[in-house]
Amino acid sequence: MSLSVGVGLTNDCNLACAHCYRPMDQVYHLTLEQIMTVCDHLPVHAVGMGTGENGLHPQFLRIVEYLQERGVKLTMASNGYSLNTIPDEWLQAFHDVEVSIDFPTEGEHDFFRGVGNWKDVHAAMERCRRFGIPASILSTLMNVNYDKLEGLVQLARSLGANLRVNVYQPVGTDEFCLTYEQFWEGYRSLFASARLVSCSEPVVRAVLGLGPAVSPCGRQSVRITPQGWVIPCVYWPGGSLTVEDVPSLGMAILDTSEFQAARQVPPSVQDCPCLGGCASRRALSGNLDQHDVYCPWVREEEIELDVELAPERELLRASNVCTTIVV
Repeated sequence: MSLSVGVGLTNDCNLACAHCYRPMDQVYHLTLEQIMTVCDHLPVHAVGMGTGENGLHPQFLRIVEYLQERGVKLTMASNGYSLNTIPDEWLQAFHDVEVSIDFPTEGEHDFFRGVGNWKDVHAAMERCRRFGIPASILSTLMNVNYDKLEGLVQLARSLGANLRVNVYQPVGTDEFCLTYEQFWEGYRSLFASARLVSCSEPVVRAVLGLGPAVSPCGRQSVRITPQGWVIPCVYWPGGSLTVEDVPSLGMAILDTSEFQAARQVPPSVQDCPCLGGCASRRALSGNLDQHDVYCPWVREEEIELDVELAPERELLRASNVCTTIVV
């Protein structure tokens, strides 16, 4: 078994988006030595870089070089800054990339993220296109844009890109949390507008009948935060394991209490198709032993989603986070 590891090299960023989950108390950087420790003691086949703007990390190019030399496949999520500023040689080291766009128009997007960012993300996508690097749009599904998904699909289509959607998680604030109705309205709109490439959002998988409603978290997902914490999901609250624990644990890290908690099916939902849904969402709400807040069965409701499947594509983020990818 090999792992696709999510790495936040840094929480440093040139923007200050209100919905961001990165720590804001100070700037943290993982070191090259810490990355080497992870790769030496875990079977890492792919690394997904996120959290802050990784191009702001002082050792970024050396880390990319090291991972490339090891044959690790690389992907990165960016607000445009890193993809626009790193040298051509290192940009071409990435298997695929993502740019963050949460609204389908320049005015809405720049109001939310910062004036000029719309042009930055489009310039980044154009640069990646020139080098033949697949660039997807990454959107966070929130209560301020759940009714904008059709427009985001149209934007992605006009750019020849996939659209990947993550449900907002209340890591720092619940200001952008979706209501139950908004959650399902958003997914209805998404699937009515686009074909489904993959879905690992557990409760949505259950409604679609796509197999076990289990999250990758705690199974094949390992996340390294900029502070050096090792957690089963990028949204997981708290943490007791660090990079320094990796050499002694190796793959046994998946057997630690935090990783077990992330994949545990609560006894109260053993017979529910949702199987608890997203563990991080339950943990963040303090209800780890309950149903997912978006579970329709606990409400004795039935959700119908019409979906058309697209051919499968090799996208590194598809199997290591709770996410939905459409084309």
